[in-house]
Amino acid sequence: MEKEKKKPVILITNDDGITAPGIKNLIEAVKDLGKVVVVAPDKPQSGMGHAITIGVPLRLHKVNLFEGIEAYQCSGTPVDCVKLAVDKVLHHKPDICLSGINHGANHSINVIYSGTMSAAVEAAIESIPSIGFSLLDYSLEADFSAARKYARIIVEQMLQSPPNKHCVLNVNIPIATVDEIKGVKVCRQAYAKYEEDFIERNDPHGRKYYWLTGEFVNFDEGTDTDVWALANNYISIVPVQFDLTHYKQKEHLEKNWNILSKEG
Repeated sequence: MEKEKKKPVILITNDDGITAPGIKNLIEAVKDLGKVVVVAPDKPQSGMGHAITIGVPLRLHKVNLFEGIEAYQCSGTPVDCVKLAVDKVLHHKPDICLSGINHGANHSINVIYSGTMSAAVEAAIESIPSIGFSLLDYSLEADFSAARKYARIIVEQMLQSPPNKHCVLNVNIPIATVDEIKGVKVCRQAYAKYEEDFIERNDPHGRKYYWLTGEFVNFDEGTDTDVWALANNYISIVPVQFDLTHYKQKEHLEKNWNILSKEG
C-alpha cells in the first residue's frame, strides 16, 4: 500500500490580534490544505515592524477560538509569535508560514512598518517560505470573500511548487468583489510614501500630545508596481527579501570612494 502523504504544517499568525476577522478568514481559506497551527498576538500590533520583546516576560496561552485548530495567543509582537511557534509550540519548522489577512494595505513603503510582513520575513529568516496577506479595507466589517478565494489559490500554488526556503511574498488584495478582480500580477514595490504631519493637541490636564496623520502619495508612474495593480483591481504579489544590501550603491562606493581600504 502506498504510504499516505504527510500533510504540510502551516503556521498562521497576524498583527491585528488573534480575534481579528482577517485571521479567521485566512484559517477558513486554507485549513484543509494541511495541519494548521495558529500563534498570534493577544492584542493588535499594527505598525510594530520587526520589533521583538526584550526585558519583559512573554506569555503564551492555548485558546479555543477556531474549531478543530490548535491555537495560541501571545503577549508579544508578530515576530515574537513566529519565534515562539517554532521553538515552543511546534518544536520544528513548519512547511510554510502565513501572516494576515491584514486589515489595510501593506503595499509600497508600508512593508517596512508592517507587523504582518515582519512576521513573514522572520519566518523566511528561519528558512520557512512565507506569505503576508493584506486586504486594502481597514474595516472590521470588510468583505473577505475575494481575499479568501485568492489566498487559497496562492497557498495551493506555493505548496505544489515549493519556492526557495527564504521566499517571502507580499500579497495585497484590492477592495473589490470576486467578479471585479481582474487577476493576479507579480509586481515590484512602488516608490510611494506618506507625507506625514503631527497634529498638536492638549489633553484634559493641559499637557501637549501629538497625533500622527498623513496622506499616501505615489511618486511612481510605473504600470508594473503594486500600487498600480491594486488601483486597477489586480491582486499584487511582490517578492521581498531581508537582505537590505543595495548592490548597485555598493559597486558605486567601491569604484568611486578613495577612502576605502584596498586589498593587499
